[in-house]
Amino acid sequence: QVQLVESGGGLVQPGGSLRLSCAASGSIFSINAMGWYRQAPGKPRELVATITPGGSTNYADSVKGRFTISRDNAKNTVYLQMNSLKPLDTAVYYCNVPYSSISWGQGTQVTVSS
Repeated sequence: QVQLVESGGGLVQPGGSLRLSCAASGSIFSINAMGWYRQAPGKPRELVATITPGGSTNYADSVKGRFTISRDNAKNTVYLQMNSLKPLDTAVYYCNVPYSSISWGQGTQVTVSS
């Protein structure tokens, strides 16, 4: 079974930074791409960043240049470094294999506000 546990969210001022972590159980981590999604109230989840097993990355235009996704395969962990945060980044953030049907974790709340 695959389990995903996100952490690291919190309240931050505009322009601030946070680092999110996602611990993934199971043996699928090192051979699958991983992604970070976010979901604001009343809106669907959107994919904001992906990383391949080899470390190639891609980002949604809304976060490009501000967010950095990385992974540590030995620790079965994927990270999202979030810099220059904006109020519109406020959402619950989730990790998962992109476009998969794996069950979602609980997510971690990121709130960007003055």
